[in-house]
Amino acid sequence: MMLVETLIGPFQEFAFMRRALVGCLALALGATPVGVFLMLRRMSLTGDAMAHAILPGAAVGYLVAGLSLGAMTVGGLIAGMTVALLAGYVTRSTILREDASLAAFYLISLSLGVLIVSLRGSNIDLLHVLFGSVLALDDNALVLIASITTLTLAALALLYRPLVLECLDPAFLRSVGRAGAWAHYGFLCLAVLNLVGGFHALGTLMAVGIMVLPAATARLWATTIGGLLAVAVAIAAFSGVAGLLISYYHDLPSGPAIILTAGVVHVVSLVVGLQGGLRNRSGARQPRSP
Repeated sequence: MMLVETLIGPFQEFAFMRRALVGCLALALGATPVGVFLMLRRMSLTGDAMAHAILPGAAVGYLVAGLSLGAMTVGGLIAGMTVALLAGYVTRSTILREDASLAAFYLISLSLGVLIVSLRGSNIDLLHVLFGSVLALDDNALVLIASITTLTLAALALLYRPLVLECLDPAFLRSVGRAGAWAHYGFLCLAVLNLVGGFHALGTLMAVGIMVLPAATARLWATTIGGLLAVAVAIAAFSGVAGLLISYYHDLPSGPAIILTAGVVHVVSLVVGLQGGLRNRSGARQPRSP
């Protein structure tokens, strides 16, 4: 009985904890599947780059209109989409590979964002934009995150086949039509949308954590794409709930607590994971007894 009260008591008592819980679960359903495809396409670091890329837009929106959900969202979307489209254009038009063009644009974008906040804001402003505050989510922010999650799930259902084909054999997909280009740019748009939704809760630096960490952890437990999606979403949801409870009972920042919880699950999975974990691989190397 005491355990049940410990687990659900904060959510029953405080509305801000319930809103934070809903926000975390919505991010788990929307952002984490995007992270799975980022991992399968070997673009995990791309999510980190895109998270940095939205910083100047969010910073401009914050400095112009304060904690305005609309201004920060529009600014982040414009900055993120600009970097994504420019990086895609450079990749297809020059000899630079996608990782190099993304790295160049995100570093420019990150520097510009920090410069804007430093010139016109304060350290507190910068910390808010960088690390967010999941406990401060209001109804408008929840509607935005839930809308992005709904759009993401619908878009992934439409793009599922070309995305899977691009993960397995991108050359074949390009040879049979233009579906590859549509899937590529559509997927980048989904990544930017989910990062913009996530930064309201976790900030621009840690929003990518709820996308990539559960996806990488799921790879240690599942082999099919359906299994990866299910396990990753479950890990992200667990990390959100456990992180919120840990931050509540130990008076810790909620965003880092959520991402660190996902990190602990990842480290444990590295050791005991059924698909290529350290224990599994060390056991496979042992010589068989006669």
